[in-house]
Amino acid sequence: MRITTRLTFTFSLLFSIVAAPVCVHAAEGLPSVVTDALKRSAIPLNAVGTYVQEVSGQAPWIASNDVAGFNPASTMKLVTTDAALDLLGPTYTWKTQAYMTGTLNGDVLDGDLIIKGSGDPKLVTENFWQFLRKIRATGIREIRGNLILDRSVFEDIPYDASVFDGDPLKPYNAGPDALLLNYKVFAFHFQPNPSRNQVDVTIDPPAVPYPVMAPSLSNGACGDWQGKLQPSMGRVSANFTGTFSASCGEKTWYLHPYQMNHSEYFGVVFRQLWTDVGGTFSGNIANGVVPPAARFVTEWQSTTLPEVIRDINKYSNNVMARQLLLTLAADVLKVPATPERGGRVVKTWLANKGIDTSQLVIENGSGLSRTERISVGAMGRMLVAAFKAPTMPEFISSLPLVGYDGTMRRRLTKQTVAGSAHIKTGSLNDVRAIAGYVLAASGKRYAVVCIINHTNAVAGQAAHDALLQWIYENG
Repeated sequence: MRITTRLTFTFSLLFSIVAAPVCVHAAEGLPSVVTDALKRSAIPLNAVGTYVQEVSGQAPWIASNDVAGFNPASTMKLVTTDAALDLLGPTYTWKTQAYMTGTLNGDVLDGDLIIKGSGDPKLVTENFWQFLRKIRATGIREIRGNLILDRSVFEDIPYDASVFDGDPLKPYNAGPDALLLNYKVFAFHFQPNPSRNQVDVTIDPPAVPYPVMAPSLSNGACGDWQGKLQPSMGRVSANFTGTFSASCGEKTWYLHPYQMNHSEYFGVVFRQLWTDVGGTFSGNIANGVVPPAARFVTEWQSTTLPEVIRDINKYSNNVMARQLLLTLAADVLKVPATPERGGRVVKTWLANKGIDTSQLVIENGSGLSRTERISVGAMGRMLVAAFKAPTMPEFISSLPLVGYDGTMRRRLTKQTVAGSAHIKTGSLNDVRAIAGYVLAASGKRYAVVCIINHTNAVAGQAAHDALLQWIYENG
């Protein structure tokens, strides 16, 4: 981003300049194929917001309930990722850095190793292993001090993984962190071993010390194999007190060890992987900051922002979206990030584009929220502006391709719109949403947003699919 652009944006943010609402032009109502589908699903029209505009046009083609605030579910990720592309730039990367204190005598560090995070959303096991290999390549083998984790780029605020839906074991309920490692998730692999009358369980990433008590081997139908396992994820161990049927074969279950804090999770993985790369460490793990006298060792540079937003939008990764919102706050405001500060950055960014933000509510930027709101008109105009931006190719390619991949891979596969629309989906209880672009048979491209907030929203997919096909045929 050019310095003048960043200064202009920051000035606007600090003084809370909010643009006036954009005027709503006359537009057509919903096509009959859509209203008929809504009627069959017992969804009233006032529970649906729809906005369709040709990307080169000046006024919407369809604008229905377009100024009301709707819960967008995961389509909110489009707002967060578009803001990130514009404000951070398409070459943006995160850096995880290693420092040391004390002295290095041969391959023995008589001091502390400090790892400073910047909020990398994709510091997965493979990348972290390579980072540790880089540290080893500098000559450090044995660490006789402690491991200090600098997580200060994000403000340390309380987080309860059970608040959203009461199921803290779900991976999507993991909270953000400046040193988020492997999405703070363990993959448990279960393999029946009838010859020993036991179940073999392995854990990925490997962690020490973090023992796992295997379930008992049983016979009979596999059925609800996860429910039968009865997991208990503690701070220092995982226990499966139930059973696992031999008929299940090999299974994998991803679980969030919510009773461990981020530093504890990071620590048990570090201890194992550091041993795996030939290192020795028996010290403690603590939070802190890089001291002024520390010396730089090496760093790990993440994949670029477009690759990150591809994972966020195609596969609706909530944890990565949370990381991205906080990165916006940290990068633009230069203070420890909070979701509120990230939301303020995004709101000002939209307002500076002349887009009405009066209905915008951002809790975490992922859409995994009961309180987030946006009008379909605001999101639709944002999509039109995104198409005219230099980062348009990166943004559109991050959206699921209808009928082919991501969350749209199984929808509209037999319709002519398949392969001609990039659409992000969103779903919560009482919410179904779509947003993105349709390339019509005419060659014109349209931005489209349709959000349903109603108790029967789960039945709204037929209306959404009908709308996308209709735009393709009539646009």
